[in-house]
Amino acid sequence: MFISGLGTATPPARYTKADCWTAFEQSDWFQRLDRRSHAIASSVLTRDNGIDARRLALESLDDVFAIDPDTLQRRFSTHAPTLAVHAAAKALADADLGADEIDAVVVSTCTGYLCPGLSSYVVERLKLSPSIQAFDLVGQGCAAALPNLRLGAALLDAGDSRDVLSICVEVSSAAMFLDNDPGVLVSACLFGDGAGAAVLSSAPPATKRRIEWKTAESLLEPAQRNALRFEHEGGMLRNVLTRPVPQLAASAAQRVLNSVLERTSLSVSDVDAWIMHAGGRDVLMALSERIGMSAHDLRFSAAMLREYGNMSSAFVYFVLEAALAGDAPPGRWWMSSFGAGFSCHGAMLEVA
Repeated sequence: MFISGLGTATPPARYTKADCWTAFEQSDWFQRLDRRSHAIASSVLTRDNGIDARRLALESLDDVFAIDPDTLQRRFSTHAPTLAVHAAAKALADADLGADEIDAVVVSTCTGYLCPGLSSYVVERLKLSPSIQAFDLVGQGCAAALPNLRLGAALLDAGDSRDVLSICVEVSSAAMFLDNDPGVLVSACLFGDGAGAAVLSSAPPATKRRIEWKTAESLLEPAQRNALRFEHEGGMLRNVLTRPVPQLAASAAQRVLNSVLERTSLSVSDVDAWIMHAGGRDVLMALSERIGMSAHDLRFSAAMLREYGNMSSAFVYFVLEAALAGDAPPGRWWMSSFGAGFSCHGAMLEVA
């Protein structure tokens, strides 16, 4: 499998940490939450936590504090299809392919629910073939990009498809929840909205960089499910984020990486670039310590986190795009995502 096109999309509105802190102080929610919660939010939003800004599908930050099921569902149903289509259109243009050349589409999300799924809206708005194979994947959280890409690889390997459209889209502002739980508050301060898309092809592109998917590995630990998950409360999604998550992510990422390195007779030093999901600054620090990556190795993940926040499943598309546009050398690139489940996935890419 080859990645022949990439595209990303975010809402136009950019909000800084300072913007978010000011809006929170002036909201009714500030009075509803206790002093400990004020201190936690202040610590995250007024100190360096690896994030400077986020893109949110809001006309005003005042809107984020309208937290009720109908408002959040409208936000998801309005913005998720739009973001998905914008990212997909960019990926098609990057691959120099027409919509009629796509044989299958795979869409992942965890921040909302539609039936029929998002794939229906993508097919309609991009005018993809009505006979296309369309798949909606839900419930995989931040880890979803790699399972999405692996399904694309399976469709190509089966021989029924030549070009597959892969999309991950998250409207985290449609999964907003606030209470006095520290994990809930930190989550509300970390996540942004965005979509990433890739065109996956059975043959390499003729006139651009060659990105070949070589091998992949996955790990699922249901015993750690409660460490990171969405639960429903009052008809809304409530993000459960616990203290062990950075170390769980680092441990799982190391195990998945080691499995592939052993199978391919490679070592960490053979990896030329790192395309890593960044759950947050603490996750990047834990990854660095566990695997032995430097700040330079993680520069693309850190840069995307600083400008966009954690965009959940869409994040690694942004990191890959940044690495391709930046100074990442050709060679073996390791891509990894992790999240709810507790799950972790990785893939070795060869970039020339």
